[in-house]
Amino acid sequence: MKHFFLSVLFLAATIVADAQTPLKLPALSPNAKISQDFSTSSIEISYSRPSMRGRKIFGDVVPFDKAWRTGANSPTKIKIGEELEIGGQKVKAGEYTLYATPGKTEWEIVLSNGTGSIGPEGYSKEFDVARFNIKPTITEKQCQTFTIQISDITFTACKLELEWERTKVVIPIVARNSDRIEESIDKVINHPAQLPYFQAASYYFESDKKIDLANSYVNKALEQDPKAFYIWYLKARIEKKLGNEAEAMAAAKKSMELAKGSANEREYMNNNQKIIDDINRSKPKKQVND
Repeated sequence: MKHFFLSVLFLAATIVADAQTPLKLPALSPNAKISQDFSTSSIEISYSRPSMRGRKIFGDVVPFDKAWRTGANSPTKIKIGEELEIGGQKVKAGEYTLYATPGKTEWEIVLSNGTGSIGPEGYSKEFDVARFNIKPTITEKQCQTFTIQISDITFTACKLELEWERTKVVIPIVARNSDRIEESIDKVINHPAQLPYFQAASYYFESDKKIDLANSYVNKALEQDPKAFYIWYLKARIEKKLGNEAEAMAAAKKSMELAKGSANEREYMNNNQKIIDDINRSKPKKQVND
């Protein structure tokens, strides 16, 4: 009898514990978060991802010519860390709601300050921060689950892509950051406690501007760390872009020599060898007299 009573108590305790455990089931439209470094800050997106599940999406589940929360459940949120041009319009740093009004041949995209609204019924034009039109494209492959992604990232531009069913919308994003970055470089370069010459040289080289200044900075970086094979590799690339072939080859060979035995040996051997091969191919072949 005693054992029976203890078993009943154990069963009751188990039921109570189970009742207090929150029920977790698969979501039809699971939440997703994107955090992407871009320019000198980041872009963060929070949204829910509905799936087709055999349904016709645009023109049916998502009606044409009606504001859509750009996802499921709560409206999609986008947070930017600096002023950007989104869809050709300036948008200050901050958090916004991303609405879309799909059409058969054109979509209207809206960034709104109304971040507290629950669904499209809470949308109001008075909170608009940016509004622009984008033509969608038809994809060959069907996208079962609504997807937002950031692609084609450069120093100054990227693309915000919305894709579902066979429809894709690509929103251009541009950062007008050149002047601000150069001002920051000038301030830090001239600060006696911080000398980020390598970073500055890399920026100017990759931006394809002020290559002479990039060369000056990479030389100063080598003065600080003459055994850094990755700095010698950057110098080889800069010298090659300046047309200084002998200096480029010498820097590439130095990078290869210093990279030996490191975890990146193969990568830098291959990359520097490409520089040397490109220079050798560009040299005119000697003519042999008969």
